[in-house]
Amino acid sequence: MRLSVNNLACERGERRIFEGVSFTLSAGEALVITGRNGAGKSSLLDILAGRLHPAGGAILLDEAGERTLAECLHYVGHRDALKAALTAEENLTFARDFLGHPALKPREALEAVGLAHAARLPVAYLSAGQRRRVALARLLVAHRPLWLLDEPTSALDTTSQETLRLILEGHREQGGMIVASTHSPLFLKDAKEIRIERTKIPPPVAGEGAERSEAGEGAGSMEHSPSPAPRSREGHPLPQRGEGETGEPL
Repeated sequence: MRLSVNNLACERGERRIFEGVSFTLSAGEALVITGRNGAGKSSLLDILAGRLHPAGGAILLDEAGERTLAECLHYVGHRDALKAALTAEENLTFARDFLGHPALKPREALEAVGLAHAARLPVAYLSAGQRRRVALARLLVAHRPLWLLDEPTSALDTTSQETLRLILEGHREQGGMIVASTHSPLFLKDAKEIRIERTKIPPPVAGEGAERSEAGEGAGSMEHSPSPAPRSREGHPLPQRGEGETGEPL
């Protein structure tokens, strides 16, 4: 299987977020996406997952048979997407039945992420790190060659991060592909990397839009005019400080 992305562009709220993103990914390869907050890392994953339409470019999947791209991928977003009232095992059982192509049993998947002891606990009782591990365990209950991961190490301690790394490398050894956005290093062997920079909006032409002061974009300025001379109740000018009633200096 081979995934090709050519000159992909993204718009959100009628604003261009990024453009010109291109890469190829073959069996056993991993791609790490980096960039500042708001650069579009999650949006790129959303486009690959079919959750967002691209503003330009093309996505091609070769040698996938009759399966569509959506049928070939796992998506784990920055939210864990778990049912709080269900147990960890019940959440994975639902995912396994829904996704098809079953792999590990839910108990086995939980054991792989170090949560076998929490199988019967409602997810609402689990810590943020434990919920993250349950979400990642979904990768193991159904066969999907392409894994899309948004900040996969979020809320994970050092031990759990190493467990995740071993799971990801095991997936690659079996011919799987990984695309992950992250602020933290994943330490994946020979992983490709692209950095997304948010498309800069050109400044308005002189005479168009709001004026900008030298203090910076959008900074306002105030002009101070002399205060009016004080007057009496009858409207007659009052003497200024240092002046007599005639207006002559004292």
